[in-house]
Amino acid sequence: MDLTVWRAFVTVCRVGSLSAAAAELNHTQSAVSRQIAGLERQFGVPLVERHARGVRPTPAGEVFRRHALATLNEADRALRAVRDVRDGVSDRPLAIGATPSLAAGIVPETVRSLLKQAGSIRRSLLAALSAQLHSRVIAGDLDIAVVTDAPPGLAVDPQVERRFLALDEMVVVLPAGHPQAGRGPVRIQALADQTWVEDNDGSAALLRQHAVRAGVSARIDLTAADLPGKLALVATGHAIALIPGVLTSALRADVTTVGLADPPTCGIYTITPRRDPHPCAAPLLELPSTAFASVRPPRAAHRSGDMDGYAAAPAVHDD
Repeated sequence: MDLTVWRAFVTVCRVGSLSAAAAELNHTQSAVSRQIAGLERQFGVPLVERHARGVRPTPAGEVFRRHALATLNEADRALRAVRDVRDGVSDRPLAIGATPSLAAGIVPETVRSLLKQAGSIRRSLLAALSAQLHSRVIAGDLDIAVVTDAPPGLAVDPQVERRFLALDEMVVVLPAGHPQAGRGPVRIQALADQTWVEDNDGSAALLRQHAVRAGVSARIDLTAADLPGKLALVATGHAIALIPGVLTSALRADVTTVGLADPPTCGIYTITPRRDPHPCAAPLLELPSTAFASVRPPRAAHRSGDMDGYAAAPAVHDD
């Protein structure tokens, strides 16, 4: 069965643009348009509608998108399984996702511990934001993802199982020679005159919320495309930034960190698909209790009011 047209439709819905979908699929835009039009003739109903920023599925298109995505995921798994048998490979690769700060050190360390127990496993690691990782788990591209509940938070989705790992305190990263370097926890008011840089909306929201609670504002005058760019702007003295505490051990040598008084916090979670879980994902879920011990503040158990109900137990499963 040729699922090329179905794949084109799902891609259009995901990226929200015919031209972007065509580029990703290595097709022409006119070819993608014809494929969508052919599906609409087949079903007798419009499947996409144009809006100011591209295209989106109609109600009928959204229903078809969900079923098409499930079919494509199963087809991809079938192809991988057959190819593994053909190539004499008995184990499937473990696809891992993590936020950029977690992928910088703590997740690879955890995977290394897994390898000591399970032996050699083919594996991959994708760094992306939590919402993107969630979508990739649902799509079947990832077997496990380590995410955070930074704004806008984590979606409650019956297709995934979510497990709480640790509570992480945000810290401020500074150039190595900054006057506040080495001074211990500071209040945000002491940094109110500084220029800040951010690379994603979630971290920026945490910073703004923390500043507002303290009665000041944070001047986020610079924007970076990604975490390395953000740290580069800090290292060269252009700005300071808010980062997850888990990143501290993996920072470049020309920056330093300072803690905040009553810092913003983020919960760290794993998410795994409920359907067709990877056999190596389960032991990976059991390892972080020690791997994340260094990021769980000693007072975390006494700060349940800051965790929106997540601190009641070390493991949380969304049913």
